[in-house]
Amino acid sequence: MPDPSYAVADTGPRSVQAVDAQRVLTAYRARDAQQELVRLDLLAHLAAHPDALFKSGPPAHFTASCVVLDEDLDQVLLTHHRKARQWYQLGGHLEPGDRGVRAAAEREAREESGIDGLRVWWQPVDLDRHRLVGAFGRCEEHLDIRYAATAPAGSSPQVSEESLDVRWWPVDDLPPGSRDELTPLVAAARAALTAV
Repeated sequence: MPDPSYAVADTGPRSVQAVDAQRVLTAYRARDAQQELVRLDLLAHLAAHPDALFKSGPPAHFTASCVVLDEDLDQVLLTHHRKARQWYQLGGHLEPGDRGVRAAAEREAREESGIDGLRVWWQPVDLDRHRLVGAFGRCEEHLDIRYAATAPAGSSPQVSEESLDVRWWPVDDLPPGSRDELTPLVAAARAALTAV
């Protein structure tokens, strides 16, 4: 049964964010067959729901996140998410003022970390579609476009209202309970940033 709080947007011009997301997903070069399947799934969802770039869209909507590493790529900055009660990379929903998906990932990382001067890699390093666990209201599923970034040396994160904690973790000693998800994501981010 459709969510009664969700009304399909009018069929007018697509948002700047939807156009950018299509461009980003079309250009994304998947590192393996699984990532290619996710890429095609996200493109199909975007084609069917051009308003899925915003939280006000369908219950399955896009998000933008950022794996923030220190300059040596030995530490990763993670947030202990207030709603999910688990450690994750920084990120969240796109907003109408965002110039595109990468800009949204950068803004979210800056807001959730309190760190200015993040250097965000130009293309995504990972794509993911996952059901939500926790108190997320009408949000049921996130289609996450994930970027990598480095923080300036000596960056000291600040905890935002969306987090219980924000802290640096050694890339080879990630928090228990999130290693299975975060280990390949951090590895993809390190690989992209090492290739610079």
